[in-house]
Amino acid sequence: MKRHWFSAHAAGSAMCVALLSSAGVLGIIAGCGGNSSSMTANSMGTINVSLSDPPSCMPPNGQYTHVYVTVRSVQANINATAGDGDSGWQELAPQLANQPMQIDLFSKPQTTCVLAQLGSASLPVGKYQQIRLLLVSNTPAASDMVPSTNACAGNGYNCVVLGDNTTHELQLSSEANTGLKIPPGQVLGGPIVVTAGQSVDLNIDFNACASIVDEGNGMFRLKPTLTAGQVGVNASGIGGKVVDSVTQQPINGSVQIAIEQQDATGVDRIVMQATADSNGNFRFCPLPPGSFDLVIVGIGPANLPYNATTVLNIPNGTNLGAIPLVAEAGATAPAVLQGVVTATTGTTPATIDVSVSALQTVPSGNNTTLQVTIPLQTIPATNMMPEVDSTGTISVSDTANCPAMGAPLNVNCATYTLVVPASNPSVGIYSSSGFTYSPPAGGDVLFTVDAQAAKPNSGGAPDCMPAEKTTSTNSVGQPLKVLPATTTSVAEIDFSGCS
Repeated sequence: MKRHWFSAHAAGSAMCVALLSSAGVLGIIAGCGGNSSSMTANSMGTINVSLSDPPSCMPPNGQYTHVYVTVRSVQANINATAGDGDSGWQELAPQLANQPMQIDLFSKPQTTCVLAQLGSASLPVGKYQQIRLLLVSNTPAASDMVPSTNACAGNGYNCVVLGDNTTHELQLSSEANTGLKIPPGQVLGGPIVVTAGQSVDLNIDFNACASIVDEGNGMFRLKPTLTAGQVGVNASGIGGKVVDSVTQQPINGSVQIAIEQQDATGVDRIVMQATADSNGNFRFCPLPPGSFDLVIVGIGPANLPYNATTVLNIPNGTNLGAIPLVAEAGATAPAVLQGVVTATTGTTPATIDVSVSALQTVPSGNNTTLQVTIPLQTIPATNMMPEVDSTGTISVSDTANCPAMGAPLNVNCATYTLVVPASNPSVGIYSSSGFTYSPPAGGDVLFTVDAQAAKPNSGGAPDCMPAEKTTSTNSVGQPLKVLPATTTSVAEIDFSGCS
């Protein structure tokens, strides 16, 4: 995931400044003098923008080795409901207008946390509720500015590179014109507050791994998943070291770590996701103020699965030390959930993008529970079995995968696969006095599958009525229970009232 940072500083005090927004680029006009302007130096700040992202879907955990996007503008708006063409969008990195920046979202950060510095600008004080990034079109006009070098050569200006070193254009929808949106609900900790004469830093996290739709025909499309939050440049973030609970050594395999926060429905959603390094270490930074939850999963040698380990209520600035994962004794591989999603307008098949997640319920203290999102995994290939990849983002766009029986009339269908632990999570609840991890609970291992529908080529706008559906049953109506090295069929998820 990638982040963009913004920092606000005082402007000069001897002149009044008017800010004009045109074609997404902020112009700054000085002059006028006296007290006739409301845009005085005392009502201005400066914003600095940067980007970072710990990718989690590089081989062997996924098929992408590089994801390139070319940014031409970063903007913010005080109005929480401002539309694409409404006034009030303030440019945060005007330097990009003449020098668009192509960024590999999977490259190593320039510093511990920051991937790339995007620019800076002055802007009026206020509480900024929406943010958007505008990308260079894959087919720019002759008059459009483009970067001097292009890693996507022949494949637009936004592309993915697969593990076989082939490059594919990353198709955009409205992103080149209206931007990748970060609405108020995805600005962590509330609006970005710019105060006169003060600094503010904003992190935008670009979850590249959740933002790519593989259409299965050699075509890849961008369905942006971004979050943002006001942070301090010296924030230390949250870190730790993942170890085997018995050996206390790093796990020789794949370890996925997710930082999560509750959404409006009370479900923990992934904010950022990363892989542990060869020594088991990880660090999420920078982070906005507040507390976060952590969910970790792992697969060791010979596809040995580990239970999920969850740590709740972790404040920013915490080093968790060693975090033990418990191996699933006797298991030869994780569990697999597999299901079908359908979409209809009511009279004709509908085309939608769907993000599919696996949820588990954990105790959260004081006799309460919390649903957390389990990071998805890949089962490596063996001499006996091919690789099994999770497909958390799918395109429901044709009838080819519709089941012979059970699907409604007039629908498009798509299948999904979710690789998950076959055990219940271990849980630790953070407190100032310290914490211990509960052992994984015995009994049935139950999951809920959550599906969220969006309009293709819309930048992620919700679709269908309702736009989110869940199921906790299997294909024969029983509780959705999983077993190691076993594929469980999930009850069909049917979306209707889609556009």
